Amino acid sequence: MATNNEAVVEIAQAAGKFTSSIVLQADNKYIDVKSILGLFTTLVNTKSYELHVHGPDADEAKKAMSEVFAKHGLNVKLVED
Repeated sequence: MATNNEAVVEIAQAAGKFTSSIVLQADNKYIDVKSILGLFTTLVNTKSYELHVHGPDADEAKKAMSEVFAKHGLNVKLVED
Protein backbone atom coordinates (compact mmCIF):
# COMPACT_ATOMS: atom_id res chain seq x y z
CA MET A 1 0.00 0.00 0.00
CA ALA A 2 1.55 3.26 -1.10
CA THR A 3 0.90 6.25 1.09
CA ASN A 4 -0.02 9.54 -0.44
CA ASN A 5 2.01 12.68 0.08
CA GLU A 6 -0.82 14.30 2.00
CA ALA A 7 -0.61 11.71 4.79
CA VAL A 8 3.15 12.13 5.13
CA VAL A 9 2.94 15.93 5.25
CA GLU A 10 0.04 15.94 7.72
CA ILE A 11 1.78 13.49 10.05
CA ALA A 12 5.00 15.52 10.01
CA GLN A 13 3.13 18.79 10.53
CA ALA A 14 1.13 17.37 13.43
CA ALA A 15 4.31 16.05 15.05
CA GLY A 16 6.03 19.40 14.57
CA LYS A 17 3.54 21.11 16.86
CA PHE A 18 4.90 19.23 19.87
CA THR A 19 8.16 19.49 21.75
CA SER A 20 7.99 15.81 22.66
CA SER A 21 10.16 13.30 20.85
CA ILE A 22 7.89 11.32 18.52
CA VAL A 23 9.51 8.24 17.00
CA LEU A 24 7.89 5.73 14.69
CA GLN A 25 9.09 2.15 14.85
CA ALA A 26 8.50 0.26 11.63
CA ASP A 27 9.96 -3.22 11.47
CA ASN A 28 13.47 -2.62 12.83
CA LYS A 29 13.74 1.02 11.81
CA TYR A 30 13.23 4.05 14.02
CA ILE A 31 12.09 7.21 12.25
CA ASP A 32 11.70 10.72 13.64
CA VAL A 33 8.09 11.49 12.74
CA LYS A 34 9.01 15.15 12.22
CA SER A 35 11.17 14.07 9.26
CA ILE A 36 9.16 14.10 6.04
CA LEU A 37 11.88 12.20 4.19
CA GLY A 38 12.00 9.50 6.85
CA LEU A 39 8.23 9.09 6.67
CA PHE A 40 8.24 8.83 2.88
CA THR A 41 10.66 5.93 2.93
CA THR A 42 8.94 4.14 5.80
CA LEU A 43 5.19 4.52 5.41
CA VAL A 44 5.26 3.04 1.94
CA ASN A 45 6.79 -0.29 2.90
CA THR A 46 5.29 -1.20 6.24
CA LYS A 47 1.84 -2.24 7.40
CA SER A 48 2.00 -1.76 11.14
CA TYR A 49 3.76 0.85 13.19
CA GLU A 50 4.59 1.55 16.79
CA LEU A 51 4.77 5.10 18.07
CA HIS A 52 7.06 6.12 20.94
CA VAL A 53 6.29 9.53 22.43
CA HIS A 54 8.34 11.12 25.22
CA GLY A 55 8.30 14.67 26.53
CA PRO A 56 6.39 17.37 28.36
CA ASP A 57 3.39 17.33 26.01
CA ALA A 58 3.38 13.59 25.33
CA ASP A 59 -0.29 13.04 26.22
CA GLU A 60 -1.49 15.67 23.75
CA ALA A 61 0.98 14.46 21.15
CA LYS A 62 -0.21 10.85 21.45
CA LYS A 63 -3.82 11.87 20.96
CA ALA A 64 -3.07 14.08 17.95
CA MET A 65 -0.79 11.53 16.30
CA SER A 66 -3.32 8.72 16.78
CA GLU A 67 -5.97 10.85 15.09
CA VAL A 68 -3.84 11.78 12.07
CA PHE A 69 -2.67 8.18 11.53
CA ALA A 70 -6.26 6.92 11.80
CA LYS A 71 -7.50 9.59 9.41
CA HIS A 72 -5.22 8.16 6.73
CA GLY A 73 -6.04 4.54 7.52
CA LEU A 74 -2.63 3.77 9.01
CA ASN A 75 -2.48 1.23 11.80
CA VAL A 76 -0.37 2.59 14.64
CA LYS A 77 0.10 1.27 18.16
CA LEU A 78 1.09 3.66 20.92
CA VAL A 79 3.84 2.18 23.06
CA GLU A 80 3.55 2.93 26.76
CA ASP A 81 6.93 2.69 28.38
